[in-house]
Amino acid sequence: QVQLVESGGGLVQAGDSLRLSCVASGRTFSRNTMGWFRQAPGKEREFVAAISASGGNTDYADSVKGRFSISRVNVKNTVYLQMNSLKPEDTAVYYCAALDGSRWLFRRRPDEYVYWGQGTQVTVSS
Repeated sequence: QVQLVESGGGLVQAGDSLRLSCVASGRTFSRNTMGWFRQAPGKEREFVAAISASGGNTDYADSVKGRFSISRVNVKNTVYLQMNSLKPEDTAVYYCAALDGSRWLFRRRPDEYVYWGQGTQVTVSS
């Protein structure tokens, strides 16, 4: 069982930066692929970024590549999402999620993730 708690969201202006954090409980964190997803009003939840259990592999949606960076510190049971050059279209609720294990192949599919945080709101004004 893994419980996830996100923090770090807020209201910022276009071009600003934010860093989201996700703290996980549970002894298996270091064996879980972790992902960040987001959901804007009226839209489906979409993949943002993922990081492998060891941190050696990362993946990004095209819309955030080059602006966002995912990282993790396993000894702290924490995964981060550094968001730079934010745009109004980045406005959404951001969710941290954990795969049940270290599978990497389906990292972009929300239905592969079994543990989810409550979400943190990110609002980017123009």
